[in-house]
Amino acid sequence: MTKSSLDLDKMTLKISNQNSEEEEEDYFEYFFDEPGSEPGTLSIDPDATPSSIVLIDYSPKHATRRANLTPLDCVSYLESESVSWIDVRGLGSEDILNQLGQVCKIHPLVLEDVVNVPQRPKVQDYEEQLLVILQMVLPLPDEDGFDYEQVGFVLGKHYLITFQEEPEEDCFEPVRVRIRENRGKVRQAGPDYLAYVLIDSIIDGFFPVLEDYGERIEALEDEVVDNPTRETVEKIYEIRRELLALRRMIWPQRSVINILIRGDNELISQDVQIYFRDCYDHVIQLLDIVETYRELASSMMDLYMSAMSNKMNEVINLLTLISTIFIPLTFIAGVYGMNFKYMPELEWQWGYGLIWGAMLAIAGSLIYFFHKKGWFDTFYFVGKRDK
Repeated sequence: MTKSSLDLDKMTLKISNQNSEEEEEDYFEYFFDEPGSEPGTLSIDPDATPSSIVLIDYSPKHATRRANLTPLDCVSYLESESVSWIDVRGLGSEDILNQLGQVCKIHPLVLEDVVNVPQRPKVQDYEEQLLVILQMVLPLPDEDGFDYEQVGFVLGKHYLITFQEEPEEDCFEPVRVRIRENRGKVRQAGPDYLAYVLIDSIIDGFFPVLEDYGERIEALEDEVVDNPTRETVEKIYEIRRELLALRRMIWPQRSVINILIRGDNELISQDVQIYFRDCYDHVIQLLDIVETYRELASSMMDLYMSAMSNKMNEVINLLTLISTIFIPLTFIAGVYGMNFKYMPELEWQWGYGLIWGAMLAIAGSLIYFFHKKGWFDTFYFVGKRDK
């Protein structure tokens, strides 16, 4: 193995180690309680968005939306026959969250899970309430990658409470439009169907993100073949790291949907469990796509190493051809540079020109020989391809 090959392997290994550390730092930070802390303790992030409550109450005949409510304003809606969707946007107001927990009789451990983010996606049964925690992703409009946040669902008999980290953007707007305009069967069904519709929106939100990764991988494959650089391998590791994060979000959500399908909680009817099967199929599709893209990203690293090796071989071949052409010329120049006194050619009137003619003839003959062998074709097509 050449020194250049060793340097290339060392560089790739160094980048791999650096990106592995970034993977652990960026994507392996689920929330954990401080040792000895009391169960149900809320750990509010100082940078968290202040909490606001938006309520949508609906039935087959009406739909009402109210914003900027207090927890006490929600009391009258909790036991009504209509369906109440209480959307808590932002997790930065501890007083509002505690009051909402008291008003809605949310178990302290439930409130802890939805507030102390991020949590691993899961589902837990608390008899009169059902807790579901999922991860929602949104594509970044002006750059590569994605943004993500945790969404917590607390399902009751006549209500559904959602907890979102950020109030600005989510994937629930189509659901709000369907409720407002009475499209589909959402207003004819209960809160369990509303939970299904929102969870289905979260699952479907992964597809546009993965579509963007498909385009990035396709463009990166062309870059690896045409003009691989150090920035190329960094892009490969960046995609692999982000795909790993997506897999860590999607895989446990598969278990969550499976529990919702097979569970016997009275808050989810058998009719709605059938709809959750569609969500499960979508999760399986997402996992297949993620695994395929991860394999493509891994194979691109092998392709990158092969392209760099071929590029290095082309350089070595070119230098070898140049050296081969100059070896006989160097020999001739060395012979007549020995400065012996009795060298007859040194006294010839046309000696200098003859030596130059012989050297050019030798060089031309070698170039013609190599050309006939096709050894210059590689460099010719490389130059033509780059143009």
